Amino acid sequence: MIKIFLYIVFFPFVIWLMESLNLNKIFKPSRVIQARFMYLIIAMCITYLATNFLYDFFLNCNIV
Repeated sequence: MIKIFLYIVFFPFVIWLMESLNLNKIFKPSRVIQARFMYLIIAMCITYLATNFLYDFFLNCNIV
């Protein structure tokens, strides 16, 4: 239950942080939809990593 809450909290935060990146230079101009999917996948990966790190940190510190 805590992990789901962390996913819900981290995902918008990661999206907000990724808005500062200029990923348009990496992709071809005609590949807008593919670039958006890649942006979403990168955001989900970072969310997964951050959530699992924080959750494992809490478990190892016996906070949860």
